[in-house]
Amino acid sequence: MTDRTPQELPRVPGDLLLPAEPEAFPILPARTALIVVDMQNAYASSEGYLDKAGFDLSGAQSVIGKVTQVVAAARLLGIQVVWFQNGWDPEGIEAGGPGSPNHWKSNALRLMRERPELAGTLLAKGTWDYALVPQMQRAPEDILIQKPRYGGFNGTQLEMMLRARGIRDILFCGVATNVCVESTLREAFHHEFWPVLVEDACWQGGPRFVHDATVFNVKTFFGWVTNTAALTELAGA
Repeated sequence: MTDRTPQELPRVPGDLLLPAEPEAFPILPARTALIVVDMQNAYASSEGYLDKAGFDLSGAQSVIGKVTQVVAAARLLGIQVVWFQNGWDPEGIEAGGPGSPNHWKSNALRLMRERPELAGTLLAKGTWDYALVPQMQRAPEDILIQKPRYGGFNGTQLEMMLRARGIRDILFCGVATNVCVESTLREAFHHEFWPVLVEDACWQGGPRFVHDATVFNVKTFFGWVTNTAALTELAGA
């Protein structure tokens, strides 16, 4: 695919221009949310679910630092911060059971079936695995969305929460780039939100090329791609 000429996106008085690909993205903080996807011990800590399942977490600490910077920049700009937590009740009822594809495709559920000593410990509400990593501190005005599937719009009140606050544009960061981040970003696009991926504040589940594939998909088909430095500079941080 050849490079395309950048477009000039619609602007309104008071918006800010965020450097992004394939073109700069106008942000009006009052209509923008930052969604921090699944920054839980399960996905970003040693001995969490992804680590136990054998996924590469070598970039997790770097991403924790980047997400911290992105959250700080969002707060300076007056952008609504939304936290996701992915998982189920300890009994696994929300996981769906054998009649759900989630039962068969969730690596956490499969790992617990293969290793009965882990039963009820992976992605279960109230456990260390489910909790946000210690570096992630919610503020009173932040929104928390607990989601039972990869995408944040499925089975949650996310859309209602965003619409009620006049949100149109959504920044995304967190884990995993190619799973819960991309799933929710695609859903956002299909619900007529404008998605922006903060790509260096994300970490993938699997080899690095799947992160790169998501970045390509977003800037080509589903939204815009920026980075932590661009956002922090916009915030004057």
